[in-house]
Amino acid sequence: MPDPRDIIIRPIVTEKSTALVAGRQYTFEVDKKATKSMIKDAIEEIFSVKVKSVNTMRYTGKRRRMGVHEGKRKDWKKAVVTLEEGQQIELFEGM
Repeated sequence: MPDPRDIIIRPIVTEKSTALVAGRQYTFEVDKKATKSMIKDAIEEIFSVKVKSVNTMRYTGKRRRMGVHEGKRKDWKKAVVTLEEGQQIELFEGM
């Protein structure tokens, strides 16, 4: 298994994801090749919590233009992690 910090790229902090924290759900950008079980193991190892479930979504990058130059944003994957009752991640505590 790869290093857990290679699987979890960054937390996603938006208005919607902040509202999910009340229901013990935390949102992360993860590696595109990571499976649900890999994400679960990585979260449990990094934050020392028990994960109840993991839901994932894949996003394709949008096409962007800057004048005559055309490009594309990267494709990415999002994971919404639900923790067991009584568990919380301190990183999101101020939300």
